[in-house]
Amino acid sequence: MNAADVFTKLPLELKPDPSRTVIRPFGFGYPAAFAEGRTPRMRQVADRLMALDTTTRDRMLHLMYEALCPRHRDVDGMFLRRFDEVRGDLGDLDVPEQRDQLLLGAYFGQEYAFESAALFNPSIVTIPDQDPNDDSIRFILSLRGIGEGHISSVTFRTGTWDAGHGLVIEPPSPAGVPPQIESDNEGWVRMRSEESQNISETVIFPILPSQRQGVEDLRLTHFTDLDGVQSVIGTYTAFDGKDARAELLRGIDLRTYEMRALTGAMAAYKGMALFPRRVNGQFAMLGRQDSENLYILFSDDLFTWETGTRIMGPKYPWEFVQIGNCGSPIEIEEGWLVFTHGVGLVRGYCIGACLLDKEDPTKVLARTPSPLLFPSAEQRGGYVPNVTYSCGALLHKRQLLVPYAIGDEFSAFAVGSVDDLLSAMEPA
Repeated sequence: MNAADVFTKLPLELKPDPSRTVIRPFGFGYPAAFAEGRTPRMRQVADRLMALDTTTRDRMLHLMYEALCPRHRDVDGMFLRRFDEVRGDLGDLDVPEQRDQLLLGAYFGQEYAFESAALFNPSIVTIPDQDPNDDSIRFILSLRGIGEGHISSVTFRTGTWDAGHGLVIEPPSPAGVPPQIESDNEGWVRMRSEESQNISETVIFPILPSQRQGVEDLRLTHFTDLDGVQSVIGTYTAFDGKDARAELLRGIDLRTYEMRALTGAMAAYKGMALFPRRVNGQFAMLGRQDSENLYILFSDDLFTWETGTRIMGPKYPWEFVQIGNCGSPIEIEEGWLVFTHGVGLVRGYCIGACLLDKEDPTKVLARTPSPLLFPSAEQRGGYVPNVTYSCGALLHKRQLLVPYAIGDEFSAFAVGSVDDLLSAMEPA
């Protein structure tokens, strides 16, 4: 079968929505050259507020509620928590009234449209505790949203797929819920979105210095460890505006997540994807450490990645510039199915696939000589032209659902069969 005929594109697209917002922290200070000898800028703002008469402050609170309550749940809780976070920056200022605590929390918060510019690079996993023999399965879809300042966050959707053309994406809630951040002594940072009524309200936005410019391209997988314990784990790229590094996201439930940085010589790179189980007793990961070739990494420790082996390089014109993974490997009877991306002419991104040996995934058994999904004539524009990309696919009853991004702007979906895909490959 011709590779271009393996997948059928579905008439469903997810577009960015500037009306979806989240309240995130907002802090500010003076430039260093102007800070010496001055009252801190945040304290200056607080002093100005407290100098207003009570009637004005009452009116300000009313206007704030009028503007934000239709779009956000528990406005009081969000701004009171924010006030508690910044209380130490306000020195000895006494703020006994809840009204004023709420107003100060709002001054030090920012409404952010996290998917106003783009909604792309999707990944997908089934929702836990389902019968794999059911005709339809429910799934979680993660997406990379871009808002003001080209800052990337992660947002979610849920849906149902019948292993055919029957795909339903449930409408997202209009509310976005900021996570409450906790740290522990083992390197994890926990994010709790307890007010989320469904996962579409949970937004994972940059909270650590390493993520200042974005949490990018989450690649999810259902990981099963040797003891049979299952968890949803994802790798993503943390970008601070200059350097990128790989970090790990672990789902505790649909409202609580933990993240931590990966360490080791091979972890300071983009696009790493975890195998869904250990291979020969070790954790395994795919990556593109040299920005050109596909690598496989093994480790006894989920968090430390020191060495890697090149397993596949550019071979065909559509991937002459580079190849890499499009998400975590999928285990099938024949081996490990890996969706790949290739970069060719005019920095065009296409999606292909390869098959790795199940017992020894350093061996590439077969690969697609031409792209499976690529920018069509009507899809060559976008935020970044000529790009088709994915961060993961879903397998159900030998059928495949591939969510993919177009032009780094919006997301679409395609379905096909494992058998057709394998028939489009040639020996490596």
